[in-house]
Amino acid sequence: MDVEAVRTFATAAALGQFQEAAIDLGVTQQAISKRIAVLERQLGVTLFTRTARGAQLTIDGQAFLPHARELLRVAARATESVQPGRRALRVDVTNRRIAPAVILHDFHRAHPEIDLDVVTLIDSDLTAAIAAVHDGTIDASFRAVTVPPSQLPDGVATVRAIDHRLEVLLGPHHPLANARELAPSQLAGHRIWIPGIVEGTEWATFYSDLAAAFDLTIDALGPHFGDEALMDQLAESADLATLVGERDRYLWPAHYDLRRIPLRGPTPIYPHSLIWLKANPQPGLAELRAYLAAIRMTSTDSDDWTPAWTAR
Repeated sequence: MDVEAVRTFATAAALGQFQEAAIDLGVTQQAISKRIAVLERQLGVTLFTRTARGAQLTIDGQAFLPHARELLRVAARATESVQPGRRALRVDVTNRRIAPAVILHDFHRAHPEIDLDVVTLIDSDLTAAIAAVHDGTIDASFRAVTVPPSQLPDGVATVRAIDHRLEVLLGPHHPLANARELAPSQLAGHRIWIPGIVEGTEWATFYSDLAAAFDLTIDALGPHFGDEALMDQLAESADLATLVGERDRYLWPAHYDLRRIPLRGPTPIYPHSLIWLKANPQPGLAELRAYLAAIRMTSTDSDDWTPAWTAR
């Protein structure tokens, strides 16, 4: 169905005169008549009757009018959805519980005037995220960038945005449960369970490097039944632990008595970078970058650990 024909019908219905509709739409009265005639043929009904007072809606025209107006609203929303200056800012995060998602929530509260669409790409690796930024599917993505800038497509930029300090999460029966803080080396010999690590992703690379650096055993075996199931098992286990970030948002029943213990000496940092396309005109993107720059605290602590590929 021709959107312009529907728009012509709605305008003529509102003004009651084909001549007035022609002036409003900037076309000839003959063009108005032709558009209405085409629409009537498509629908198989008569929409207007001509009278001395102008064009009046038939019963079928009256029935079609609210649907015509809704069609025009849908068409307008569809157009706005692909116009950078009018659609929502689309930002990808790998998980809605982790620090980037939490910080995006803070950004939304600080800038409620900016429409924000937080998404999670189906393809979860860094290559897919960079491609989605490059082709405009999304405006930005939070990722650990494991490749040097020279290997990024032309026009794609990255900046280190969030230093995500890791903590140990474990249950009350674990032998390390009463520690106030732990060194990564103290986790050697203990089973760290992170189900759902996808081979080839940037977070798989990070955890592999972390395990090698501190002689850790990171177990990704078994199906991942969700965070709630993971919390259930941690609460009951005397040997399982997992790693989370200090700003990750995980909830569990109080009687689980799970413990979040900071890692110190050194503190492992998961380095989230923001990825975006330099030529992207989305105005909310500039606001997000400015917000991240304002809240970013560059650590001067030599006791932090990041992988060798981490961009500064």
